[in-house]
Amino acid sequence: MRYCRILFGATESDFTGMNQIFKMTVVTSAVLAFLAGCSKPADKQTPPDTASTAATSPAAKTIVVYSSRNEQLIQPLLNQFTQETGIKVNLITDKEGPLMARLKAEGQNSPADLLLTVDAGNLWQASQEGLLQEVGSSILTQNIPANLRDPANQWFGLSVRARTLVHNPDLVKASELSTYEDLADPKWKGKLCLRSSKKVYNQSLVAMLIDHHGEAKTEQIVKGWVANLATDVFADDTKLIEAIAAGQCGVGIANTYYYGRLEEKDPAIKAKIFWANQASTGVHINVSGAGLTRYAPNPAEAAQLIEWLSSDHAQNAYSNEDKEYPVLASVAVSPQLKAWGDFKQDPINVAKYGELQTAAVKLMDRAGYK
Repeated sequence: MRYCRILFGATESDFTGMNQIFKMTVVTSAVLAFLAGCSKPADKQTPPDTASTAATSPAAKTIVVYSSRNEQLIQPLLNQFTQETGIKVNLITDKEGPLMARLKAEGQNSPADLLLTVDAGNLWQASQEGLLQEVGSSILTQNIPANLRDPANQWFGLSVRARTLVHNPDLVKASELSTYEDLADPKWKGKLCLRSSKKVYNQSLVAMLIDHHGEAKTEQIVKGWVANLATDVFADDTKLIEAIAAGQCGVGIANTYYYGRLEEKDPAIKAKIFWANQASTGVHINVSGAGLTRYAPNPAEAAQLIEWLSSDHAQNAYSNEDKEYPVLASVAVSPQLKAWGDFKQDPINVAKYGELQTAAVKLMDRAGYK
């Protein structure tokens, strides 16, 4: 404490009469005392534990995710991400429309770092409305095939969803099936079931057909589907598959993960998957994915989450828990999905579904597809 007073309380007169060497000695001693601490030495402390470090380090930030995915499917993955990185995740769920409207309304004040949703059409729309920003990540461009991400890298597919034919083997043999287009043939009159055209999954399917065939031919195909319906369209794929299993119709079009959930509950279900268009364009695929929001408060941590979701562990979970296919080529599918057999995928860039979505909706309306 004496040296602190010398350093901070002394005046020029206090040094009068001191020779130059003594003055230097006093000042040097005072500086050393200051560096050592002018107060009573602190008690010796033990190093903080790992949890304490994570809570106070930059990696312990909390990112906000707006998600239209089922919370019970995605929350376990987010929990593991937090355990591995220390980055906390606040998950806010709603349908994709309200979430995008919320991002628009919040603008620069939005707390959201990430938009997590299903269907490339939704992700494309979010990018077109200026809600997302580019992510420059070599990890993402390496892990995710080019046709499963935005050409401008504003969003990335994180799981593959196959939409193909499902049939009742007692009513329709696999040898009778071939393509989506063939379901417009009059031979299927009274045997076809479809989900509502209001769902983005079918809008993307029709967008794919437009890309392959043009609007005129695609409209003929969709009109053929409508003419062959066995009953009114269904609100969801689960009810559609249950109707096929019950014999209400012989064949329909559905996402395979819906079938996987029903098969897990009832392995003897009277419905089977048929891989469409294997001799031509391949099975229509779509994605669930994520994009970094335009005004993300924590862009680095949010980008880290997207990268983590494209990693081996997360990709395995998509296959085993969600019944979806991994985007990472090195990850094997679950035994259940493997039993359905390998299939050729349509290589179209899924961003096309968004680009052609408006045309698809108008076309389905003209064709009488409700």
